[in-house]
Amino acid sequence: MYSADDKTKGASNRLIDEKSPYLLQHAGNPVDWYPWGEEAFQKAKKEDKPIFLSIGYATCHWCHVMAHESFEDKEVARLLNKYYVAIKVDREERPDVDKIYMLVCQSLTGRGGWPLSIFMTPERKPFFAGTYFPKVSRMGMPGFIDILKEISTMWQNDRPRIVKSSEAVTGAIQPSRDSDRSVDAVSIETLKRGYAQVARAFDPKWGGFGAAPKFPTPHHLTFLLRWHKRTGDAMALEMVEKTLDAMRRGGIFDQIGFGFHRYSVDEKWLVPHFEKMLYDQALLAMAYTEAYEATGKVTFSRVAREIFTYVLRDMTAPMGGFYCAEDADSEGKEGLFYVWTPQEVKEALGEELGDIFCRFYGITEAGNFEEGRSIPHIPVSLETFAAKEGMELTRLEGVLKGAKDRFYEVRKRRVHPLKDDKILTSWNGLMIAAFAKGYQVFGEQAYADAARRAAGFILKNIRTPDGRLLRRYRQGDAAYPGYLDDYAFLVWGLIELYEATFEVSYLEEAIALNEAMIDIFWDEQGGGLCFTGKGNEPLISRSKDIYDGALPSGNSIAALNFLRLSRMTGNVNLEQRAEKLTRAFSTQITEQPMAYTQLLVALDFMVGPSQEIVIAGDPGLESTRAMINAVRRKFLPNKVLLLRPDGGEGKKLATMSPFVESMVPIKDQPTVYVCEQYACQTPIKDVGQLESALD
Repeated sequence: MYSADDKTKGASNRLIDEKSPYLLQHAGNPVDWYPWGEEAFQKAKKEDKPIFLSIGYATCHWCHVMAHESFEDKEVARLLNKYYVAIKVDREERPDVDKIYMLVCQSLTGRGGWPLSIFMTPERKPFFAGTYFPKVSRMGMPGFIDILKEISTMWQNDRPRIVKSSEAVTGAIQPSRDSDRSVDAVSIETLKRGYAQVARAFDPKWGGFGAAPKFPTPHHLTFLLRWHKRTGDAMALEMVEKTLDAMRRGGIFDQIGFGFHRYSVDEKWLVPHFEKMLYDQALLAMAYTEAYEATGKVTFSRVAREIFTYVLRDMTAPMGGFYCAEDADSEGKEGLFYVWTPQEVKEALGEELGDIFCRFYGITEAGNFEEGRSIPHIPVSLETFAAKEGMELTRLEGVLKGAKDRFYEVRKRRVHPLKDDKILTSWNGLMIAAFAKGYQVFGEQAYADAARRAAGFILKNIRTPDGRLLRRYRQGDAAYPGYLDDYAFLVWGLIELYEATFEVSYLEEAIALNEAMIDIFWDEQGGGLCFTGKGNEPLISRSKDIYDGALPSGNSIAALNFLRLSRMTGNVNLEQRAEKLTRAFSTQITEQPMAYTQLLVALDFMVGPSQEIVIAGDPGLESTRAMINAVRRKFLPNKVLLLRPDGGEGKKLATMSPFVESMVPIKDQPTVYVCEQYACQTPIKDVGQLESALD
């Protein structure tokens, strides 16, 4: 991408003598740009050409993307130079011009922003308007090349129609909002069908989806949170809250030591299969964290923190990685470690406290499990129990917490289930993402530290000398070439870890591993990513899966990674890659979207609106941290967040994300640059204005 310093490199156009940094960024384009002025208008009249007007500013992300994708492209330049007079305007120099044509764009399209793209007659009357256009058509957006060709043809062959339409956009060219958001068969309609299917499967009495056995399905819940944000549908949020509350109160949650068991054998979430898996902890922690973001309900934040407590205490290796799982069995019996009789409880806690504990956690003489033992669960809410007992709520909370802490110490003396202490790259990637997201929302330094240590361990110890990921690590031995989910899940974790810490090295690693993943696993013929790739053992078949079961598919996670990295770096090729991936599976997805709800999360991002937020400022300043926290307080699932500091870290970031190079603090104040749906807004220097803009 061009900067003001590039103006002396190679050939230049008429912008070379301008003072605006924005115009100078385009002075080396092969497009024969004119500054706004009579020379351009007279040329258009003399040569009988329409005018293409491009308006932006120097720190506009999508202006840079369109410049790199189209204005630096010789094919685009040839069309513009032959059939149009091209004018470039700095909106900060000429706000008068900007205001007029922005109003046109908003009137014709219902939205505005920069880059602002206007086609108009030599008399400066607009007949077509938009913001960012990709070079070629994608994701329902018309391609810039196609627009240039079609308007030129109409200018030559259907001039009266152009003149008549100078007050409006012609239906033949202007895409509707629905087409803006469509990706062939994969579109907002697919999101609707997915929601309808999930809603039909919902259990309104006990929460969750389907009949027994019931599995936690975190991607159903995170998809529903996005659908609720998109539509305001109250039922979507109700399904999430009902399910999360019911699971936390059920026996599927370890009420004494925290963490979730694998699944419930009944519809009530009471009797679990007692195995604990790392990936369940990661995915459910993210679901509860997002539910807290979306609702502000402290109960959800408490559960997320409980999961993190369990993982830090019981599932974290001394060297930093996360262990795989804990078995369901101990002493040859499933669940024995977790179930109790009232007598055992009272022996541990005393008669009075033991009695309250048993009644609150549903531990009875009859039992609810094998051999008259009980699985601790919460039959009624804390508030209901307090009212029934005639106890003040905070006092009851204190009594139960003290009892549970004592009881946990008693349980520690039992024979523990086997811990599977191997470290899997893919599952660790999920847990890194969860801890990093937890730090962003809750601000607990221990969460960021845990994510850092795990990422550092994997990148150092579970890779080949040439940088390829390996699958697993145990007792000093790393083995097996990594599979698709090892790459996709770890890239996800590294993206979240960058947004948590703003340490550029994590973004560098995410980009490099994402590129390696494409090289190793991408299916050039059919699109999408195969589960095995170069270096994996050749089998009689190579699977290419999109189903989001207990674990989301590597393709579903990769699709969202492509989109996020595209927005973080300005690399449009990755966005195109995401589109190709969804096209590859479009038939399956549209027929049964409920089976692919993690991919629907990516599709929700693709459909938009999405946001790119760059905060320029010193991260050590309280004012900068206030801006960061203002963003983190909002539930913005379809945003990416970059911090652009001064110094070496800022330069490193600009090498990967060139559009941030000119995004700097204004008047030495931290400044936020917000772009939404391919259009950039006015820079923000006030926290209150930022909160309003994000709302």
